[in-house]
Amino acid sequence: MSYTPRLKKKYTEEVITGMQAKFNYSNTMQVPKITKVVLNQGVGAAVNDKKLVDSAVEEMTKITGQKALATYSKKAISNFKLREKMPIGCKVTLRREKMYDFLDRLISVSMPRIRDFQGLTVKGFDGRGNWTMGITEQIIFPEIDIDKVNRISGMDITVVTSAENDEQGLELLRLMGFPFKKD
Repeated sequence: MSYTPRLKKKYTEEVITGMQAKFNYSNTMQVPKITKVVLNQGVGAAVNDKKLVDSAVEEMTKITGQKALATYSKKAISNFKLREKMPIGCKVTLRREKMYDFLDRLISVSMPRIRDFQGLTVKGFDGRGNWTMGITEQIIFPEIDIDKVNRISGMDITVVTSAENDEQGLELLRLMGFPFKKD
């Protein structure tokens, strides 16, 4: 018995036919798909306190279910008291089943917990069908215990697709269930 994520099943059963109807693809392999999801968190105060990066890595590991990596500075900037190869953030790249599981939890559980949520903006597209959003508080994820958080911080989530342009990427994400604002 193999496990298929709910969002992947939705893609194969509904999204492919919806995209073919709108963009007239002759083959199902032409339909764009989500290739990876990248989470990135910069911890600016880590210059003074190294433990903030460790807690950020731990929280991101809980959120995604995959070990997060610390990111390090490339250059020394004396005005920011930053030295070369200092830990300043963390990142995770999700693919396959873990990616679909994370996106399902993001859409159905975490986004409704955002304060004053009016829908996602379509301004996060980069021209090639990839979309980026920023989250201001990591406490919207149910995996994070609010009593154990020592500092509230945000993160960037980038959804990388195989779409050729923003119109195809937007339609793909809209059919996957992302709650975009109505124009």
